[in-house]
Amino acid sequence: MAKISKEKWKIYGNVFDAYTLRLLFKLSSQGHFEELASPIALGKEANIFTAKTKNDELVIIKIYRLENCNFNKMYDYIKSDPRYMNLKKQRRKIVFAWTQREYRNLLQARQVISVPKPITITDHVLVLEMIGKKTPAPQLKDKLPKNKEEFAEKIIINMKKLYEANLVHGDLSEFNILNFEEEPVFIDFSQSTTKKDPNFDEYLDRDIKNIVRYLNKTGIKISIEELTKKVVS
Repeated sequence: MAKISKEKWKIYGNVFDAYTLRLLFKLSSQGHFEELASPIALGKEANIFTAKTKNDELVIIKIYRLENCNFNKMYDYIKSDPRYMNLKKQRRKIVFAWTQREYRNLLQARQVISVPKPITITDHVLVLEMIGKKTPAPQLKDKLPKNKEEFAEKIIINMKKLYEANLVHGDLSEFNILNFEEEPVFIDFSQSTTKKDPNFDEYLDRDIKNIVRYLNKTGIKISIEELTKKVVS
């Protein structure tokens, strides 16, 4: 863990404040990884890195921002989730709950579809399985499937399986689907919620519209009504 220093990594969005560094040291001491490898994405809500394990394999470290995130937006999403009805509107509590929510959603989703395996969580830091071999698998937006129709059908089947498991992704698009060896892997489940959430249908409609838009853009003609029927019937 000595290879990680605040000075070395502060250029990456000021992620590594003293509190985050302590959590990274704790997770490293527990054997989840040995050193950070490289940044994958530096976003408004979270920063994502690869990290090497003692077996020289790679895992994903997802660190939600504590200070620069839009926690009001997070709260608007999570407050209707029955699992977090008693959550107080305090920045750190919301970010920690948001991170835990993604961990819980991944555990549930992986029972029915391909998603990154959640390994562990501590406050706002999430350790995940890396989808890929030597490097992370590309997002669907960056790698068009060889057989677009077959890949599209697999996406639809996954959406249906989530629906039948009482889950909706909530932010599904070509940005949150990986193309791993011509198989779709859904990622980023922090906005995912259950059928008990009063906003479930709204999020499902949004997912359907996003996938219809993407499929139409790639030449696969399907309507919102057709995709809705395939998912919910």
